[in-house]
Amino acid sequence: MSTGLIILLIVIAAVVVVGAVALLLRSRGRHGGPGLRRRFGPEYERTVALHDGDAKAAERELADRVERHGDLRERPLEGAERERYAQRWTALQERFVDAPREAVSEADRLLAEVAAVRGYPDGGRYEEQLAALSVHHADHVDGYRQVHRAARAGTDGGAGRDGAGTEELRSALLEARALFDDLTSDSGRHRAPGGTSRTTAPAGTRSHARPHAPWALHRSRPKES
Repeated sequence: MSTGLIILLIVIAAVVVVGAVALLLRSRGRHGGPGLRRRFGPEYERTVALHDGDAKAAERELADRVERHGDLRERPLEGAERERYAQRWTALQERFVDAPREAVSEADRLLAEVAAVRGYPDGGRYEEQLAALSVHHADHVDGYRQVHRAARAGTDGGAGRDGAGTEELRSALLEARALFDDLTSDSGRHRAPGGTSRTTAPAGTRSHARPHAPWALHRSRPKES
């Protein structure tokens, strides 16, 4: 057997081995329940529930998100950008006191804008943007989902500015704030697989962990004449 033929056979064998290893790793990534559960945390449980308890179907969906968006690298924000976004969030929180639905709609638009600036799919592709965010900010992505749902519901009427409607809007905005903080933090911090998450201050309390506490959400609205 000639030397050239031996080299060719070795190369072919190496390609086959590499391909087999790649397929094995991909298969493990798609069906690696414990790894996906650690990475996605509450988003894992939510996805399983959406699939009526079918963990395998949920894991296939989550693995697909990782495959499509796992390599995304967030673009860092400049200090001036972070400050500008923080000011806009503070303004919409203050606006919530008198115009809760408008404030929630602005929060929805602002989150979409910041995510796009950080390198996620454009806000015009909401579902794709949400999927990408779930891969890198799994602990807090549901806050974006809640505020987006509330903003869309506001365009169809619904509860008035008082009562349960306002409380639901307040809750959505508080949940969304956690994702906003992640996206605008100077370190670009997000949830690492198996890591712990930051908690969102419950309604009626002040958060001391954030530089811009959502104080406006808890102020009593003056009685209307």
